[in-house]
Amino acid sequence: MDRRSLVAAIATVALALAASGCGSTKQAVDFAYPPADPDAVAGDITVLTQRTDLVANGVLDGYAAEFKRLYPRAGVHFEGITDYEGEVRRRLGTKNYGDVLMIPAALPQYDYPAYFAPLGPGAAVSSRYRFTDRATVAGKAYGIAESGSANGFVYNRAVWTAAGITDWPTTPAQFLADLQRIKDRSGSIPYYTNFKDAWPLTGWSNNIGSVGCDPRATAKLSVTDEPWAAGGDLNVIDTLLYDIVKRGLAERDPAGTDWERSKALLAKGDIATMQLGSWAVTQLQEAARKAGTDPAAIGFLPFPVQKDGAFCSVVVSGYQQAISVRSGNKAAARAWIDWFTDKSGAAAREGAIPSLAAAPLPSILKPLADKGVSFIDRSEADTAQVDAIDDLAGIGLDRPDYRKRLIDLARGAQPGSPAEFFAGLDRRWREAALHAKS
Repeated sequence: MDRRSLVAAIATVALALAASGCGSTKQAVDFAYPPADPDAVAGDITVLTQRTDLVANGVLDGYAAEFKRLYPRAGVHFEGITDYEGEVRRRLGTKNYGDVLMIPAALPQYDYPAYFAPLGPGAAVSSRYRFTDRATVAGKAYGIAESGSANGFVYNRAVWTAAGITDWPTTPAQFLADLQRIKDRSGSIPYYTNFKDAWPLTGWSNNIGSVGCDPRATAKLSVTDEPWAAGGDLNVIDTLLYDIVKRGLAERDPAGTDWERSKALLAKGDIATMQLGSWAVTQLQEAARKAGTDPAAIGFLPFPVQKDGAFCSVVVSGYQQAISVRSGNKAAARAWIDWFTDKSGAAAREGAIPSLAAAPLPSILKPLADKGVSFIDRSEADTAQVDAIDDLAGIGLDRPDYRKRLIDLARGAQPGSPAEFFAGLDRRWREAALHAKS
């Protein structure tokens, strides 16, 4: 079976499952737009969200109140979930996964039709929104991104400057040397893994493409037998994480990390650096304001590799908003997605890259643009193929598990060398790719 046939077969199976018990016969309807008459949008909907902070501080309730002024017969309720990936993946096996939800990053693309209602033809949706190829299956779009994000590292500029570091590191070796300098010259934790909450570890995969400045680097994983071969993006990325931990440049007890606390610690300078998307900058700046420190100290730097003397930062979709195929109020659900994406201004307030194609890039990326950083949009054209191989291999590029094992290896909690670890990942990938082709 060739690769195009594989994608078509996977999509066909997923569609068949959706129509025969895994989904609903109502799924065949495209909810391309809410009704033109606001009074026709009625009913309460539940939105599952990973943004527990915006639930707790009432920001999302404020958006819901604005929405209700436009659609008075509809109501929006939010359920914040801390372990979003794990909890929602479990709930997808039940009927209880809300009306609107963020598609779990680890859910294979070919499974989307089984759980989510189509939002319209992929071509039509992509003419209005960025990042749509990630959620397009068999010509239909099943998600619209909340926003997008450039990828790199959030850091406390004041800590780095106090350690005598004024220039961005251009190689992994220089990045490690800078972290060592921070360790030697300050009381700050040079790097924080967020091991316990785990989901931040998946963000390292969003840097695939930065090493070779290649927007198709992730897509090319579908045609390689050794993604972790020396010099490849995944090898460079995961070797850097391994070396950070191996050299004692991360927190002493990874099992005791805490995401919400980490924001305050970085804002105060107790932590120097975390690998995150640019979406996190405004959250860290807000944490600085609460801590009484300077929000301007929170900066963003690209992954420490240059191509032809320039940095590249991969731009990827954030969570894709989708409508549950089981929702009884799909028109209200679609009205919410459209309003939140197009009219709420949430992306701009968060400093994220708006999903709406006509909207400008956020101001927080201007310092990178001024220094010549190239922003490259990650191609999702072969996502179904990559997901299929990744699923068969049981690795999980968008899951934290294998990087948690890598960290355990680096800190001596399990035996082995990184070369052996990467060779094992390559072997599993190769076998899965051969199986997928057969």
